[in-house]
Amino acid sequence: MAGEGLADVLVLTTFDLDEYVFGALRAGAAGFLLKNTEAGDLIEAVRTVARGEGLIAPAVTRRLIAEFAARSAPEPRPAPEGPAALTPREREVLACLGRGLSNAEIADRLQPAEGTVKTHVSRLPGKLELRGRLQAAVPAQELGI
Repeated sequence: MAGEGLADVLVLTTFDLDEYVFGALRAGAAGFLLKNTEAGDLIEAVRTVARGEGLIAPAVTRRLIAEFAARSAPEPRPAPEGPAALTPREREVLACLGRGLSNAEIADRLQPAEGTVKTHVSRLPGKLELRGRLQAAVPAQELGI
């Protein structure tokens, strides 16, 4: 965990246990080596960490890869709901976003509180698979809104 004015940590230990590796990495260690590391490799490891790079002992790396590969795949994301799932008010908000209006301008035009507009805007990305409000112009045009 590199911070301003803080040194990166390279853990050197005799304990070749996964919980030590995971604990050290969670605590922010930049590297993890075993004490049986050759002197030249240790010196190079210190230089590597000093450059801001990470380093893990090869034997530990193989176990980490195996552990990662053994974990179950993440749950698939549900498909976006699509335009049919939009409420009439969300369609109005989408139309305003498609015209480039701000939340305050949408609130002035449609008369809900600005907080309500923000709620509608925040629901649109999930329903239409958008990354943000700037992408709203495309589905608004496609839907003829």
